[in-house]
Amino acid sequence: MIKYKTEIKWTFIYAAMFLLWMSFEKLAGFHDKRLEQQQFVSMLILIPSIIIYSKALLDKKKSFYSGVINYKQSFMSGLALTLFIVLLSPVNQVITSYIITPDYFANIIKYTVQSGVYTQEQAEAQYNIKNYLVSSIIGGLITGGVFSAVISLFIKSKKHTYEQ
Repeated sequence: MIKYKTEIKWTFIYAAMFLLWMSFEKLAGFHDKRLEQQQFVSMLILIPSIIIYSKALLDKKKSFYSGVINYKQSFMSGLALTLFIVLLSPVNQVITSYIITPDYFANIIKYTVQSGVYTQEQAEAQYNIKNYLVSSIIGGLITGGVFSAVISLFIKSKKHTYEQ
């Protein structure tokens, strides 16, 4: 596990950021009064997510690889970070759904039904803890994989600084 010390550290930083973001959304009214803007605001979490992935991979490059990292090493570190984040995502989702914003599902169901987006049954099938748990795992794997692949292009050391 020492090999993954950096990724584990950044997993907890990511988890804290996620919970703070959800708290911000709730406090700013995006889970009730401003529900129509919530989807857009939630997408903005990609910005701090990219920053955290970048800092994590730079940290790995500096602390574990002594400043020299190739694409594969960076990508694999990003995938490990992704795996740890995904493993922790159900905990984050439960904390969000039951502690930070316990009324979110009822609010979004009511909003989408009143807006004519879904019937009551469709909304209840869409907006529930089970779906959000599955979505956080699948979404986390996809976005984490993409982040790892793209950010590693910029994190890798120049060819002349290491031997392959």
